Amino acid sequence: MSAAKRGERPDLYAFDRALLKAGESPLCGVDEAGRGPLAGPVCAAAVILPPGEELPGINDSKKLSEKRREQLYEQITQRALAWSVAFASAQEIDRVNILQATFLAMRRAVEGLQTTPALVLVDGNRDPGLGLPTRTVVGGDGKSAAIAAASILAKVTRDRYLLQLDRQYPQYAFAKHKGYGTQLHYQLLGQYGPCPEHRRSFLRKWMEGQQDG
Repeated sequence: MSAAKRGERPDLYAFDRALLKAGESPLCGVDEAGRGPLAGPVCAAAVILPPGEELPGINDSKKLSEKRREQLYEQITQRALAWSVAFASAQEIDRVNILQATFLAMRRAVEGLQTTPALVLVDGNRDPGLGLPTRTVVGGDGKSAAIAAASILAKVTRDRYLLQLDRQYPQYAFAKHKGYGTQLHYQLLGQYGPCPEHRRSFLRKWMEGQQDG
């Protein structure tokens, strides 16, 4: 019986250990946060965890509480062999579409590493064109410790950015919904209209509806 069926947390380090044992070192994990929201940038992170050292509690960021993500963020950034985070802005998302903007953020994150990885593990099934040996891993943030670590850095970094936006544009309550299309967010959009941080390409149908109304 698998660990998942037993209700146990899978060993995310087992996936990475097998690759490291095969000589894929340094091993880098890459993931993103913020593909779906109506506002703010998409954020990507690249992380090279220290080989032979395991940080307890690393998991898919979506399965962790905000407090736990913040704790792990500090541990990862302090102990990682190398790490980098990068954004693609709302304007870039509108210009090239969300998929290409996500790839752009991923490339920027990997380019920001001070150590060149032997292999990059990317969450998902699309190769972002990093110019390095790359392996895509569907559901990677629940399979690989390196990808899970990247998911935590990306999520925490983007959430912190949205808290800054909340102070800059308090009328939108970004601290509550983090830019996602909640009922509250649409209500405030209807009241105040979009700000420069809103993704016009995501709001096209809503804006057409406003005009029709």
